[in-house]
Amino acid sequence: MNKPSVRPACPDFSSGPCAKRPGWTPGALKDATVGRSHRSKPGKSKLKEVIDRTRKVLGIPEAYMIGIVPASDTGAVEMALWSLLGPRGVDMLTWESFGEGWVSDVQKQLKLSDVRVLKAPYGELPDLSKTDPARDVVFTWNGTTSGVKVPNGDWISDARQGLTICDATSAVFAMDLPWRKLDVVTWSWQKVMGGEGAHGMLVLSPRAVERLQSHVPAWPMPKIFRLTQGGKLIEGIFKGETINTPSMLCVEDAIDGLKWGEEIGGLHALIVASGAAPR
Repeated sequence: MNKPSVRPACPDFSSGPCAKRPGWTPGALKDATVGRSHRSKPGKSKLKEVIDRTRKVLGIPEAYMIGIVPASDTGAVEMALWSLLGPRGVDMLTWESFGEGWVSDVQKQLKLSDVRVLKAPYGELPDLSKTDPARDVVFTWNGTTSGVKVPNGDWISDARQGLTICDATSAVFAMDLPWRKLDVVTWSWQKVMGGEGAHGMLVLSPRAVERLQSHVPAWPMPKIFRLTQGGKLIEGIFKGETINTPSMLCVEDAIDGLKWGEEIGGLHALIVASGAAPR
């Protein structure tokens, strides 16, 4: 592979925070509810605004639940793995470091007995046709460290019995995801939208909610992973009532990014702006 001869106009990217939106200044945070509890009426209103604007920009179906959770994308993925896996066998897809990490957690921490690992080297994808719709599947949509993404959601069966759990942190807002093919989707504010770190997003389909309410994990659940209480979904998480204390400065920055996305034309314009659109 030849070294590219053209540099991007803004090369500020890493596996952590990405570049801020064009024209961003600290003045974008002037309306942040600093000094107020995140459980106050203004605080919860700001958190709910992030959820509502996220649904609008991404076109997430109304029946899907959207929550703000602790510990960035990693926290959101771990919540899904610890809360949902167990009732069925699981296919783990990996072709870069983050996917490899989820494999390690499922095998070494959860110690599930029925795990198939479909692995490919950096720069390649595993054979997606080998996934079994009767099993759960865990995969990254776009590998943050490899830049290799699944081409589409056509390989996911509409008649699947298992859940699709997708780490989409380097794909959401840069690619048009087929939401009805996905049961769990996670990401963090600091990736494509250039927000600040430490906060994760968790989207659940009705099928994922049903699993949560019918399945009791065989292991102890840390408080920050708990999505149910007494067999019922903790719905407040998906209305802006976060499990732990979020940074309201980060919340305001997330709102600013979403407003900018709306102003430039929504998801398609964001895909073009990210450089991920087909050429």
